[in-house]
Amino acid sequence: MRLLFVLIAAAAWGQTLSVQQGEVIRLRGPAGAVQARMNDQTVPLFAQEDGSLLGLMPVPATTPPGNYSLEMLGADGAVLQTRDVVVRDARFPKQNIILGKAVAELKPSPGEMESIATFRKNLSKERYWDEPLVAPVSGCISSPFGVQRLYNGKPSGSYHTGVDQRSPAGHPVRAAAGGVVKMARMWNVHGGTVGIDHGQGLQTIYLHLSKFAVKEGAVVKKGDVIGYVGSTGRSTAPHLHWGLYAHGVPVDPRQWVALKPCPPRAPAPKKK
Repeated sequence: MRLLFVLIAAAAWGQTLSVQQGEVIRLRGPAGAVQARMNDQTVPLFAQEDGSLLGLMPVPATTPPGNYSLEMLGADGAVLQTRDVVVRDARFPKQNIILGKAVAELKPSPGEMESIATFRKNLSKERYWDEPLVAPVSGCISSPFGVQRLYNGKPSGSYHTGVDQRSPAGHPVRAAAGGVVKMARMWNVHGGTVGIDHGQGLQTIYLHLSKFAVKEGAVVKKGDVIGYVGSTGRSTAPHLHWGLYAHGVPVDPRQWVALKPCPPRAPAPKKK
């Protein structure tokens, strides 16, 4: 687990950078740069209080391992700097989830998937977050980011876009960072959902909540209670699924927050 960002400063642009699928590259832009581009993905750079320029370049979990070029762009689109990037295979494992018939057959609420997509696209230019981020609950990870999901033994065609943490029903869920609550709704598949925009490309989402402690439009601070653990939506037991987005792309929260995996469950005793 790497808890430090991959940071590119101006003095390091002559070196090859090695990152893993699902990570975020933090960029410090040179004077005159307004955007960064890699693998047909472009992200803006934002002015910080110290006068520097900061950008967050997500490396999607689905990015094929290999060599890429990272470019810093000026206002006219001209390339100011270029750096070679090697994307490593994260070797995400597979995980089979056993779903009951009623849960497996759940259909999204009207507008559910569209609202989630809209939340991921709409980003604030104001920065609310600071470091370090905090874990929303204290439980261990029962399902990590990036695992290839199977439902009842059949491939789902998707990967896990967040992490699942074990936590008892009713346990408070806290904001991983400061931000603005953009979503607080009960959905059929995602269950009780809170989405927070932390600004400048960073967002978090919290699923399967039993109830909310915030309303849409509320400004929250890091550690504020935003809801309570539940098992609503497509869920088999009380837990918290939460995800981290960089410019709408799911990235591994374990790069930002120290989280421990759950110990293997002891096998059930054999019947005599």
